[in-house]
Amino acid sequence: MSQQHNIILLCLFTVFITSLVLGLENNSTDEECADLNNTTWQEYRQRSVKLQVQYLLLTRRNLDCAQTFTQQSLTETEQPSYFNISRPTKVIVHGYRALGSKPSWVKDLAVALLRAQDVNVVVVDWIYGASFAYNLVVENYKEVAVQISVLINQMQTNGCKLESFHFIGISLGAHVAGFVGTLFEGKIGRITALDPAGPMFKGADTFDRLDPSDALFVDAIHTDSDYFGISIPVGHVDFFLNGGKDQTGCARSRFASILVYFPVYGYVICDHMRALHVYMSALSGSCPLIGIPCSSYEDFLKGNCLDCDIFKGTCPTIGLSENSGITVSPIPKEQRLFLLTSSSTPFCAHHILLRLEVSPLDKSAEVEVTLRTESLRKEQRLRLSPTDSSRTDTTMYRTVLTHPLPLCEIQTIELKNTGAFYRQGDIHVKSVCVSEFPSNRQDVPLCVNNFHIRRGAPWFHDFVQVCDY
Repeated sequence: MSQQHNIILLCLFTVFITSLVLGLENNSTDEECADLNNTTWQEYRQRSVKLQVQYLLLTRRNLDCAQTFTQQSLTETEQPSYFNISRPTKVIVHGYRALGSKPSWVKDLAVALLRAQDVNVVVVDWIYGASFAYNLVVENYKEVAVQISVLINQMQTNGCKLESFHFIGISLGAHVAGFVGTLFEGKIGRITALDPAGPMFKGADTFDRLDPSDALFVDAIHTDSDYFGISIPVGHVDFFLNGGKDQTGCARSRFASILVYFPVYGYVICDHMRALHVYMSALSGSCPLIGIPCSSYEDFLKGNCLDCDIFKGTCPTIGLSENSGITVSPIPKEQRLFLLTSSSTPFCAHHILLRLEVSPLDKSAEVEVTLRTESLRKEQRLRLSPTDSSRTDTTMYRTVLTHPLPLCEIQTIELKNTGAFYRQGDIHVKSVCVSEFPSNRQDVPLCVNNFHIRRGAPWFHDFVQVCDY
């Protein structure tokens, strides 16, 4: 889909959401606690609101009551700020907003960050400038970055170091963070981009979009690169979840029903917002989300990329670990990393390589591979093509499977020839092997040799193994 088409769709989407919130009034807020701004239909229609940026502060001391944060907050004595100069600072920057909507996820992300680390969390609220037509909002993003840089300069004056700042930008907010980094000549500590915006940025110069030079370390998570997100690497490491496009559990058809179904907002942005939800889940540390470097998603799915040798064997992880766990120096740039995820939190899935070696086939075939435990089963189908027996006496098929549990807990592998009568009726399997990756190089693949799979008669084999946790 062309970039221009994406922009048109975004503008149509803005108009649609606008029609849903006619007459929306500002919500009342607690007098003692700061809150995000809101944009009314009247303000949108008259375009009477100029770009306004405010900052909210959350720490472990005021987790349930955000504090307005200004330059004066750093020096005031009558009403001291909860801000602690000695601690690192996380800066959350939202992106484009549908009219009248506050980013409801901001508090959840702030809480997840504060549970993981004792830090200052500063939320950049530029909703007034982010709630018009998308192309008009893009015109504002650099001015937002300039205003943020004024605050950062003041914080530096009061003792904060640039390397202690970690910007977390969502969608268009990622490019806002990138331009802040440009203004500080790439000396900011870290920028994490959660599905950085694609429309109007894919072909942009690096000066106008996020790129690895904007911070000492830039990591990005891509989940909607064919619509609202960007499809090119923008950081030192770029995690492309499930290829970076269609996420498990999100509906595939995007815009056909946009004018029919009212619950369209979450429906349309499901892929786009998955990056945020995966990142928040990763902050809990319940399971590792590991990326594997590879030139393409297709090569990854074929099992052609199994290790992280470019990083000296340590695979990058999503989350707060320093430089995503990368220890090599200098850090490689624009590295495409791929991983498969599940459809719900904590989103982790174990990557399993299946290698199937079969004798030459006269016809095409389809094999359903099932990995079982006592309570779980996971299936995947593998298409086999006829081979020229004059050239080879065997054919190797490789594919990547996922399972919620590690390989050591899988008890049974089942193969079933699902082809109709016009397909191969009898498949001679020379060997089938399953192995988990990335591995510690001590793991031994589980293999079974020399058996036949007949149509309509499933073959299965039980493994006897113990997990060494």
